[in-house]
Amino acid sequence: MEKEFKRNISLTGDIQFTGLRLKEPMHTAAGFLGVKEALRHGFKEMGIVRSMKALLEMNQEDGFRCPSCAWPVPEHPSKVAEYCENGAKALADEATHEHIGAEFFSKHSVEELSQLSDYELNKLGRIIEPMVLKPGKVHYEPIAWQEAYDLLSDELHQLNDPNEAIFYTSGRSSNEAAYLYGMFARALGTNNMPDCSNMCHESSGVALSETLGIGKGSVTLDDLYGAEVILVVGQNPGTNHPRMLSALEKCKKNGGKVISINPLAETGLVNFKNPQNVSDMLGSGQPIADLHLPVRINEDIALAKLILKKLVALDAKNSNVLDHEFIVEYVDGYDELLKDLKRYDYETLQRRTGVSMRKIDKTVRLLAENSKIVVCWAMGITQHKNAVECIQEYVNILLLKGAIGKPFAGTCPVRGHSNVQGDRSVGIHHFVNEGLNQRIRKHLGFEPPAQRGYDVVEAIHAMHENKAKVFVCLGGNFAMAASDTAYTAKALQNCSLTVQISTKLNRSHLITGKTALLLPTFGRSEKDEKKGSVQFLTMESSTGKVRQSKGLLKPASEHIKSEPEIISLMANTYFKGKHAMDWEALGADYDLIRSLIDKTVKGFKNTSEQSKGFGYYLPNNVRERDFRMLPNGMAQLTINTLPDHGLKMDEFLLMTIRSHDQFNTTIYGLNDRYRGVHNERRVVFMNQDDMEQHQLKKLDVVNLHSEYDGIQRTAEQFLVIPYEIPKGNMAAYFPETNLLVPHNHFADKSQTPISKSIRVTVEKVLLPT
Repeated sequence: MEKEFKRNISLTGDIQFTGLRLKEPMHTAAGFLGVKEALRHGFKEMGIVRSMKALLEMNQEDGFRCPSCAWPVPEHPSKVAEYCENGAKALADEATHEHIGAEFFSKHSVEELSQLSDYELNKLGRIIEPMVLKPGKVHYEPIAWQEAYDLLSDELHQLNDPNEAIFYTSGRSSNEAAYLYGMFARALGTNNMPDCSNMCHESSGVALSETLGIGKGSVTLDDLYGAEVILVVGQNPGTNHPRMLSALEKCKKNGGKVISINPLAETGLVNFKNPQNVSDMLGSGQPIADLHLPVRINEDIALAKLILKKLVALDAKNSNVLDHEFIVEYVDGYDELLKDLKRYDYETLQRRTGVSMRKIDKTVRLLAENSKIVVCWAMGITQHKNAVECIQEYVNILLLKGAIGKPFAGTCPVRGHSNVQGDRSVGIHHFVNEGLNQRIRKHLGFEPPAQRGYDVVEAIHAMHENKAKVFVCLGGNFAMAASDTAYTAKALQNCSLTVQISTKLNRSHLITGKTALLLPTFGRSEKDEKKGSVQFLTMESSTGKVRQSKGLLKPASEHIKSEPEIISLMANTYFKGKHAMDWEALGADYDLIRSLIDKTVKGFKNTSEQSKGFGYYLPNNVRERDFRMLPNGMAQLTINTLPDHGLKMDEFLLMTIRSHDQFNTTIYGLNDRYRGVHNERRVVFMNQDDMEQHQLKKLDVVNLHSEYDGIQRTAEQFLVIPYEIPKGNMAAYFPETNLLVPHNHFADKSQTPISKSIRVTVEKVLLPT
């Protein structure tokens, strides 16, 4: 029997330290240094002229949307710089002059490339022609576009069941591309459409759908400007959504208060120098957080319950702290919530949080005296086993205060990648939506599948168990973004074919099925011209606004194609041009795609026209205080329980975090200057008392171990850094620590990985001198 060929691929690259330089953490975000870093990256990757041309059009009325986060653009943006440092880095990263093609891959095998770090892989440059990795080979080879489509088509036709195919989507794609992609999967016969949101804000979608009737936030950008109190929970806007700091600054100047709730005090919420404001830049900047509550990892429910108990007690004395009129008319479950709160005492809840009662009382006072309240949150509360309940406990606060469905108040889940919310809106989801299916039958002319598909967790398990054979990725770095890196890698390697539609090389292009296709696509900033007409795409922001994006730079190569064109020709080849949808025409004229979106996707209307300029808002029932889709037609208060992590004496809770030089799994550089870490990523932040208790000193080398269900996982060689973090808690960068996250432990209901509360032990390592 012939032995199966296996490529020798490293999941981590060559583990080695890169020369750590430690400085004091910074106390001011952005400012001149932020501008300098933004321009330095741009000029180095793109050149001065190309950089300035693109930066001046990014997020402008007739320009292109930032390829970084999903923070909305103001109605009246700065004409000079409506972008942040990380947006500029993202632009430089995708529009780099560095290119790789057939010659490069002929010299470098996938095994050799896998020894590089994720940072080094990203720096290799744009992929400029389609490539194939054939069975038994270790070098990618060039392939003609039609041959690539034929190869995929043949593999799909050989499947015993359409559900053996999986179509994954990253948040970098446009509404048009995601829509075509989702309809191709459905036309094929599967709802296997896992999405990057399964790994981040799926918990938000579930929590908000159950309590408020829509899986999106309810606020607009203007609501933040006029809010009286903003809670920023489990979020680091200075690094992950820097343009949000401008909104918080406006809130502060209008008299609002900002409360940060996070195990770490992040620089962006300490002080901000707005690069668009000369007085800010020349002065001392604007303090942002009026209060910082350093809550222990995953003790948000205890904190929110304590706040609720104190608000209820104050209301019993004054009767004007809670919005009883709103509660009676719109809210279900008030009496049950009061009974639940009586089960807990103040001291026990406070001890669990690790936050001083003095700070909690100040928070309660601000919430008691004000009613225009916004709660913003991100991964810090969405990636726990009880993530849905964490979010719902904060929603309880908003509901008791009547801070829902009125100006300057509401929910604000801050999405990560620039169109992750739009992907879901236009149909990228694994569940069955019968309303959408009916419209597909009526307007697209085919029968969509009625069986629920795989989410990310289920897709990985299916591939691992050989129940899925073809895996197609629309952007992203699936192997490194997903939990349990080794398990995920084995799952991908079990496939007969993996397909990556990408701009740049990452580790997912090296951890492949037996055959792999690498299909290069346009970046957000590149001009997409079809038959003499410049096409535009649309995206949806975190606040639910749909707007256009039109690139202006010359594409990296004449051999790359846009995402809509790639998807349409995939489908056209598979159906041999015989299908109810005219796939080839759709890939050539994006107005045709938008007309179908308008007909089939709820809330979209006249998108080709309305999305021009700064776009239009999709309908949002919460803004209208319309809860008819919920039990009793009311918004739902929820009863949530405190977590029990079952920590052993020597175990910590570890949360994965980003450095300031990365966006999701894309590593732009090796510095995290806000936290004082330079030229190194293999670090773990620990409380000084915990270090002394475990006989660890600054810069000792440790291995991190997690054990779940009798399986031990290890992330090797991290340098210990003393840091202000609650006792018993630790933090380290991802994707380096995704190795530790078990694939089968995830949030209840949403199945989001527990990346922010991993049980770990620390082993000191003595390296040879």
